[in-house]
Amino acid sequence: MEALNKDFLYTTDYIEALPEGERAELIDGRIYYMASPTRTHQQTLGYLYNQIYNYIAEKKGKCEVNLAPFAVYLNNDNKTYVEPDIVVVCDPDKLDDKGCHGAPDWVIEIVSPASKDMDYLRKLIKYSDAGVREYWIVDTAKECVIVYYFERATMEEYAFGEKIPSGIFAGFGIALQKII
Repeated sequence: MEALNKDFLYTTDYIEALPEGERAELIDGRIYYMASPTRTHQQTLGYLYNQIYNYIAEKKGKCEVNLAPFAVYLNNDNKTYVEPDIVVVCDPDKLDDKGCHGAPDWVIEIVSPASKDMDYLRKLIKYSDAGVREYWIVDTAKECVIVYYFERATMEEYAFGEKIPSGIFAGFGIALQKII
């Protein structure tokens, strides 16, 4: 994921005008085109989404889970727009037909070779600064999940197979296995 033109500041108008099927993210006015996800990425995404969706449905929770492509206007401005792999939003006032306006409660990104710098660095800082409560970086190549519990200012690393506790849903956790 590389910035298109490092000297020009883009806005969400540019992102919203992209042809259907073309995906990009906007970080502080810089645009980053997104590569197509791999099969492993999509299988992992589906598994995580199902686990979270089923938990919320079972508990009759008020939070909503969405998976990419789902628009997040992270800072509620026109300079930062991301499409995390999974977002959980517990404040319905942040949601409309365009997506989420403001920080989701929980964000999960599944690392790909093209997204490492973005997921481990740029997005980590942006999510923390924006007020995301919890951020998971799922690295299928390393078979680990790094969890940032921003509310408690802690970070934990979990190996695949370990139960990873959610910081926003007490008692809920996911044991992620190698999918493929």
